[in-house]
Amino acid sequence: MTLRLTGDAERDLDAVAAWLGADDPGPVVVATSGSSGTPKQVVLSRDAVLASARASAARLGGSGPWLLALPSSYVAGLNVIVRSLVAGHRPVVTGGRSAHDGVIAGGFMSAVPTQLHRWLADPAEAAALACLHTLLVGGGPVDPSLRDRATEAGLHLVATYGMAETCGGCVYDGLPLDGVGLALAPDGRVRLNGPTLFEGYLDDPDATAQVMVDGWFHTSDAGRLDDDGRLRVLGRVDDVVVSGGVNVPAAAVAARLREHPRVSAAEVVGLSDREWGSRLVAVLALVEQEDTLPLVEVRDWVAQRHPRAWAPRDVVVVPTLPMLANGKVDRLAVRALAGGGS
Repeated sequence: MTLRLTGDAERDLDAVAAWLGADDPGPVVVATSGSSGTPKQVVLSRDAVLASARASAARLGGSGPWLLALPSSYVAGLNVIVRSLVAGHRPVVTGGRSAHDGVIAGGFMSAVPTQLHRWLADPAEAAALACLHTLLVGGGPVDPSLRDRATEAGLHLVATYGMAETCGGCVYDGLPLDGVGLALAPDGRVRLNGPTLFEGYLDDPDATAQVMVDGWFHTSDAGRLDDDGRLRVLGRVDDVVVSGGVNVPAAAVAARLREHPRVSAAEVVGLSDREWGSRLVAVLALVEQEDTLPLVEVRDWVAQRHPRAWAPRDVVVVPTLPMLANGKVDRLAVRALAGGGS
């Protein structure tokens, strides 16, 4: 019997517990985030899910109760449920709104960067998170300023990288978990293999064959390996915008904008332009919603760190960035806000 999660946390907890205890269960099917297109249905075996849980506990140096602050129907929520149940604890469901009511000292939690930004702005939330053994943060880039704020608040934060096809995070703070293979393709694309890999996309062998080559899963992300072997994700391969003949990594520009003291969230997209081929548009949410951030200031801020040719040519200020149910930025909606249509 194939396990399908509903998004109702309590029902999913019971279903996963039964699945873990079954003699010969079928796989679990989870959807990708769909942040850049139509979600795919990812088939994960119980062996892969348990391999992920074991490798995570080994890297973190322990296991225990987990708080579920992510949707239970996505792979990150599934991992929280499994890790907590395997450790002998039913996870505490917080619903993602607040952390401090459910935090167990010495426990564990997974979150996305947006959640952590909000929690660190509340002293009570930040103090509660500091009681955790570890807070895993994935589903998007953990900017240096966010990590610094977490460290100042006393949190033990680990940035994770992975996707539904790898049973969630399989690279912790740039280093692959035990048993996980990490390599770069000649074009810089990140490749992953190991016991946590998915079995394929449901009823879509062609799509599976496009990303699985010789046992390696080819991600949509470009990366580089530092001298110590740590992975640095540079952004999606298709996020490189050619503007005026210059290759501009949109993710790097967005990361720089998120460092601006008046910016709370930022994404950058490339839109078709007759003069430039593509022009970069920054979509920003500001700390003070009544504030403004002129284009010239945005361009100067980016140019302090990167080539001026990388600076956005338009700015759109919004109250908040559109989000998907799993806490990731809805990139298609961001593109529409920038003027690129739906």
